Amino acid sequence: MDLRIKSYQEYQEKYQKSTEDPEGFWDDIAKQFVWQKPYDKVCEWEFETPDVKWFLNGQLNITENCLDRHLERRGNKLALIWEPNDPKEAFVRYTYRELHDKVCAFANGLKNKGIKKGDRVVIYMPMIPELTIAVLACARIGAVHSVVFAGFSANAMADRINDAQAKMVITADGLNRGTKQVPLKRVVNEALRACESVETVVVYNCINWSPEMIEGRDFWWNDVISGMSTVCPAEPMKSEDMLFILYTSGSTGKPKGVVHTCGGYMVYAAYSFQNVFQYTESDVYWCTADIGWITGHTYIVYGPMLSGATTMMFEGVPTYPDAGRFWQVCDKHGVNLFYTAPTAIRALMGHGDDHVLSYSLDSLKVLGTVGEPINEEAWNWYRVHVGKERCPIVDTWWQTETGGIMISGLGDLSPQKAAHAGYPLPGIQPVLLDQDGKEINENGVEGYLCIKHPWPSILRTTYGDHERCKNTYFSHYEGYYFTGDGAKRDENGMYRIIGRVDDVINVSGHRFGTAEIEDAINHNKMVVESAVVGYPHDVKGQGIYAYIVCENLPKDVELAKGEIIETVVERIGKIAKPEKIQFVSGLPKTRSGKIMRRILRKVAEGEPDKLGDTSTLLDPEVVEEIVEGAL
Repeated sequence: MDLRIKSYQEYQEKYQKSTEDPEGFWDDIAKQFVWQKPYDKVCEWEFETPDVKWFLNGQLNITENCLDRHLERRGNKLALIWEPNDPKEAFVRYTYRELHDKVCAFANGLKNKGIKKGDRVVIYMPMIPELTIAVLACARIGAVHSVVFAGFSANAMADRINDAQAKMVITADGLNRGTKQVPLKRVVNEALRACESVETVVVYNCINWSPEMIEGRDFWWNDVISGMSTVCPAEPMKSEDMLFILYTSGSTGKPKGVVHTCGGYMVYAAYSFQNVFQYTESDVYWCTADIGWITGHTYIVYGPMLSGATTMMFEGVPTYPDAGRFWQVCDKHGVNLFYTAPTAIRALMGHGDDHVLSYSLDSLKVLGTVGEPINEEAWNWYRVHVGKERCPIVDTWWQTETGGIMISGLGDLSPQKAAHAGYPLPGIQPVLLDQDGKEINENGVEGYLCIKHPWPSILRTTYGDHERCKNTYFSHYEGYYFTGDGAKRDENGMYRIIGRVDDVINVSGHRFGTAEIEDAINHNKMVVESAVVGYPHDVKGQGIYAYIVCENLPKDVELAKGEIIETVVERIGKIAKPEKIQFVSGLPKTRSGKIMRRILRKVAEGEPDKLGDTSTLLDPEVVEEIVEGAL
């Protein structure tokens, strides 16, 4: 199944066809997959409610396309390479046949524990092969997987379990991350005190700890698969059946469960993977993301395996045991296609060039970035030092909600421009809108980035709350999907993503709603009120700046800051902790009580001279105090 576009001229032709005849375009692609029952209609949609369906009445199982279809021709080909946290430990490799057997055995183990089609299963695991096996085993039997990043706190995890009403949690005793070990099962035990829906917990022994196991509820992974057959028929799934729920932060406090379905997600994951990276049969592909995020779902597991690729998983961090680890792994495994975050690139730049210059990196063909717009300095460093000025960089723009890459270069086929995502993939119809919701047709402009026609992997709903889906993505501009991002289109029509235009902060490629962090801060008993904004951060892209009002100014400011950070870590996790905390006597508010984040953002960005008119605020003097005390 080769879905690749082979030239820039072909891209232009395919793009034109995809806009003139979207259904015909996607029909040609979808027919190349294995369908247990063919679909009888390609697409049915409207953005008002919204209601989007792809490949109607078709039946499939995504794991047949990820595993079974490869067995005859690629059964002995490497499907998965796992590189451990400690480079002294042995790496693990599974062929497609071996992975198929392991997925089927665990799928049978899940069924034996009462999991059936439609049940929700939360997965809270390290970056180990068993995480991939668990994801595919759920999909095999039609259970809906919801992977929670293993850096979230017990409270954050409990929120997700309860929202999904999960019947099972799959976890491990702990995980390795750099020099640290994290007790995952302890976090799960704490979370489950507030969760009544979970009946069973499966625990993989990863670091040989002895966690508390609840009799009748908790089972070791090896006991669950003991004696299980490696034959497990793939559950027939309708194209629009749920495949997974993935929780993402929005501008309100509660994380929302983005729902992706089986058929459309499958088609777009494979199509975008093969084209963006210009994947060929012998390539070794490495995406450094965590499967707890959408990038890991689509571009570690599903996209590569649907394409019969060799995909890599990495347990560790880019700076352990030193800042050359990424490049050491690339040389060790002969990585051809490499996909990472601008945050990681900037962090490694800060360690100097010696760490990268020590490695040949001769195998690399395509480099990619994901999670946030990449700045020019990092783009150029990546191109020169990692790509040796011969590898194209695909600066990919997409979201949890889009399911796959939307705007990007296509390997070495399309034009490159530093810090520009580039052109839309065929089948994607982006537009820039002005404040009145009118399309801006000329180039050399800036506007709100929206999409005017659905694509197969568009989110279908937010779990249990369709109204929230409508209000978040489809109500801002009638007839369009609103991305929440601003963008510029240059004179040649290339897109450059500017960043969020709503109250969402992008930290190291991970999105957090300001309300979510404020809600966590406000749980601290000394806090009366808080406001959080993003500010430019050299490594993370954006850092979190918190303005905090207390009943009395803390006597020990540093101690108080530490307590507030503890509260955020407890409620959400370390990834959401504020970099800067400023105690203030009040917040800038309009007379109606709305916090003027625009002012707080300008102060955090170090631009107090660009605050605009503050005379209409309820208490303009508060602004002067905030500016004077800015960090």
